[in-house]
Amino acid sequence: MSDIINEAVTQLSTKIGTFDGSVKFVIENEGAIMLDSDGVRAGDGDAECTMTADAETFKGILDGDVNPTSAFMTGKLSVDGDMGQAMKLGAALS
Repeated sequence: MSDIINEAVTQLSTKIGTFDGSVKFVIENEGAIMLDSDGVRAGDGDAECTMTADAETFKGILDGDVNPTSAFMTGKLSVDGDMGQAMKLGAALS
């Protein structure tokens, strides 16, 4: 597992803990993170929503330097599946 994935799991666990729904965040060339009612963990399972970004964009979102909505609108973040879950995660990260 990459250092980026490990750090992201730690940060998301602190910020969110558990999540009502299921979202997978794919970090290009690094791996995937699952967020659901079981918590945050590295993994690549099925989810209601899959969000994909490069490592720089993902780190910016976690650090609060990149607005998830702006990243989506500019094509730096792609969303596949339930947009409501993506919006809920974006609000939880704010």
